[in-house]
Amino acid sequence: MSLAIDFYFDFSSPYGYIASQLIEPLAEKYGRSSRWHAIVLNDHFQSIERMKLAGNMMRTDYMKRDAQRLAAYYGIAYQTPTLVGVNTEQAARLFHTIHDRDPQQGTAFASLVLKAYFVENKNIAILEELQALASQVDISAAEFHEACSNPSSRARVKAEVDMAEARGVFGSPFFMVGGERFWGNDRLPQLERWLATGPY
Repeated sequence: MSLAIDFYFDFSSPYGYIASQLIEPLAEKYGRSSRWHAIVLNDHFQSIERMKLAGNMMRTDYMKRDAQRLAAYYGIAYQTPTLVGVNTEQAARLFHTIHDRDPQQGTAFASLVLKAYFVENKNIAILEELQALASQVDISAAEFHEACSNPSSRARVKAEVDMAEARGVFGSPFFMVGGERFWGNDRLPQLERWLATGPY
């Protein structure tokens, strides 16, 4: 049985969004499945500095232009968010609550959230925005509020980040096939070769 592709992303990462548009076609091309992992790249969820996504770096003109250029290169719809580096804890909590129950539904929710932020310029830190998106994947108001308020959903995200660190993940996007790690969209050609021919 072919190994799945583990895909790690932060909802505030433009590169994570771009990767989310590429990973499913790549997995399907080589008969693989993908496993999505939402992580939160801020101090509240990390024991070490190496995973922190520096907000001031993401606000620089170069990084903004680089994300725009990369999206255009791949033909992916993209708009630089007005609010850069929003808090993504609630989005991640909702994702894992949904994904643990139904991975396909969870992936659909994640795609909606990423599109809302990076295409529709919506503030995904606002609960009302997240609830509207969750309703599109048939999450009831009661389920939504339970996921947002239950301490276990926060613990679930913290456990995911801790596991990511243990596996050597340090950014978004990050891909793994078995024990082999690939960081960033610029490693996608290497990942594709790995899928096509095996280890090298």
